[in-house]
Amino acid sequence: MNTSTIKQPQAEKDHIHVGLALGSGSARGWAHIGVIQALGEIGIEPEIVAGTSIGAIVGAAYAGDQLEMLDEWVRSLSWKKIVKFLGMSPLSGGFIQGEKLYEFAQTHIQDMTIDSLPRTLGVVATDLDTGREVWFQDGPLLEAVRASIGLPGLFAPVNLNGRWLVDGGLTNPVPISLCRAMGADVIIAVNLNGDIVGKHARNRKGRNIKASMSENAEAAFLDRISSQLKHSLHETGDELWSRLFGESHDAPGMLEVLASSLNIMQDRITRSRMGGDPPEIILSPRLSHLGLMEFDQANIAIAEGRAAVQRMKPALEQILSEI
Repeated sequence: MNTSTIKQPQAEKDHIHVGLALGSGSARGWAHIGVIQALGEIGIEPEIVAGTSIGAIVGAAYAGDQLEMLDEWVRSLSWKKIVKFLGMSPLSGGFIQGEKLYEFAQTHIQDMTIDSLPRTLGVVATDLDTGREVWFQDGPLLEAVRASIGLPGLFAPVNLNGRWLVDGGLTNPVPISLCRAMGADVIIAVNLNGDIVGKHARNRKGRNIKASMSENAEAAFLDRISSQLKHSLHETGDELWSRLFGESHDAPGMLEVLASSLNIMQDRITRSRMGGDPPEIILSPRLSHLGLMEFDQANIAIAEGRAAVQRMKPALEQILSEI
């Protein structure tokens, strides 16, 4: 056989692998859905995706061809539905245990292994004992995602293979390095933290979260917390709500302090890591007005994810011309 006619190695070498690095950002992370959808509409479908925290959830759905199902579900979320997933456990390392959310995921999402997905996926978590980032590139998908979303103080850490794992955003908020390590030649990074430092004070001045909830959802939320804290907290529902969400004009609430502190840390880490390993394209959805737990605002976040792609369309089209 004349091997000179075989062109596969050269073709493989010339092929440009596009990677997508999906960053952490709690409820703002639904913007990743809009980003991926808008990229697809202009002909860019990344074959490599790395995700941290909420980026791991959306990245897993995209890599497993389940993004539209996730889109439909998040758009249906209300505070009443969110409350059902809040298995409170403030004495076990996090305010939310996460078991009910995990059970939901097991019911609605096929638990595949990472290396069996149609697209290449990597997920980032953080080892609580060593402070090192942990990369998942194989093994059970749901276990990796669950470890990656363990926001300190909010979600309880996950024990996996003898290691306590927490949110990947502590060490690698926008996982460009993992995306590149998996073979991406061109990386599109989605940074959800670029405009958020100092913005969480808006909870005391802007949208009243409590007012946005139905009366039943508010009662269920407070009952769930109060019943598990009744031995250590002796406050009325209004007092407890104010302490949690800072809906007074005098002081920030507990969750607001937690969110703002994590935002500052992740913003600084992101800037530092991007300085040493910059992506080819940075998409920055403008979602500083969304708070830590406003998962019921998916329509707003998804629309802004699409808008972020449109703002960078000329640069993205340049990439498209090179693929």
